[in-house]
Amino acid sequence: MATAERPDAPPHVLPDVIRSGLKIVFCGTAAGTVSARRGAYYAHPQNKFWRTLFAVGLTPRLMSAEEYRVLSEFGLGLTDLMKSVSGMDHELPRDALNAEARAALTEKIGVAQPKLLAFTSLAAGRGFLGRAATFGDSGARIGETRIWVLPSPSPAAHWNFDQSWWRRLAEDERALASPA
Repeated sequence: MATAERPDAPPHVLPDVIRSGLKIVFCGTAAGTVSARRGAYYAHPQNKFWRTLFAVGLTPRLMSAEEYRVLSEFGLGLTDLMKSVSGMDHELPRDALNAEARAALTEKIGVAQPKLLAFTSLAAGRGFLGRAATFGDSGARIGETRIWVLPSPSPAAHWNFDQSWWRRLAEDERALASPA
């Protein structure tokens, strides 16, 4: 999906994987250093993202980071809040997570309307929501899209990772897909 951008906007580090009809779009703060270098989402070998998607039943097989473009075949999408910078959260420019970045994500999600938008870290979720947030359903929405916040799968946040929140997200998505 293309979103209108300023002609002078810097290029995106990683392209979005977003289209209408997705179940969940996962959103990080920005591409990590390894992901930017390898040109693939969640590409650090110790990142738990791809293993977790498989473990909680969101993908039918374990995928590699380089396969990120086909994730939409399983109803899943990918993006980042800050599209034109990369690095660990503490390395990112303070002004990169601004109203313009939040508005761009809101527009993308508003057009595509996935069932769920899942931030893959507290920093990303809090940065977008502009308030304190905890793991789980934040209670916020973009149109009909419900917003979740998940523990980061990054190796830098291994001390805080809890797969049970990812499993709850998968269960919530399946419940939304079931006829009432």
